[in-house]
Amino acid sequence: MNEQEIIGLILARDERGMDALLTHYGPLMRYIIAPILPNAEDREECLSEAAMRVWEKITQYDDDRGSFNAWLTAITRNAALNRLRRATSEDSEIPESTPAPEPTPEEQFLRKERQAAVKRALKQLPQSERSLFYRKYYYLQSTAQIASELGITERAVEGKLYRLKKRLRKMLGGEGYD
Repeated sequence: MNEQEIIGLILARDERGMDALLTHYGPLMRYIIAPILPNAEDREECLSEAAMRVWEKITQYDDDRGSFNAWLTAITRNAALNRLRRATSEDSEIPESTPAPEPTPEEQFLRKERQAAVKRALKQLPQSERSLFYRKYYYLQSTAQIASELGITERAVEGKLYRLKKRLRKMLGGEGYD
């Protein structure tokens, strides 16, 4: 079954679409979740949550804005990060006097500006460097995992990441983008 057929089934609310999604994209989704959630039970629950989000939000997918893989990856990553946040916030109680964590409108604007600048800088990088950046800082993969999958040493990965961060910092105009 191809991508369009899976999307069509999910849009039609046909449960075969969910089965096909997990059959075809489950390995990718697990690959994204694994470095973020160390507990196997959490990973499986997160996979289910991510699949349900796809089911619920499929009408928001727009192939003009990006590929289905990219959209699915973002949903899966966000589900894993949300689960991680919930797990860590349950472990530590926050006092009621703590101010709300929402950024001010100015902070939101500056954050969006920085994100746009980083995206522009990343687009200027060769695909191999962009991929390395995403693996480490977006998918939160360990240096050991990246090294193993690329067939190089952890030290080589660390060196590449160091040079990449230094290059991005220069492209972005200085130290404000750490």
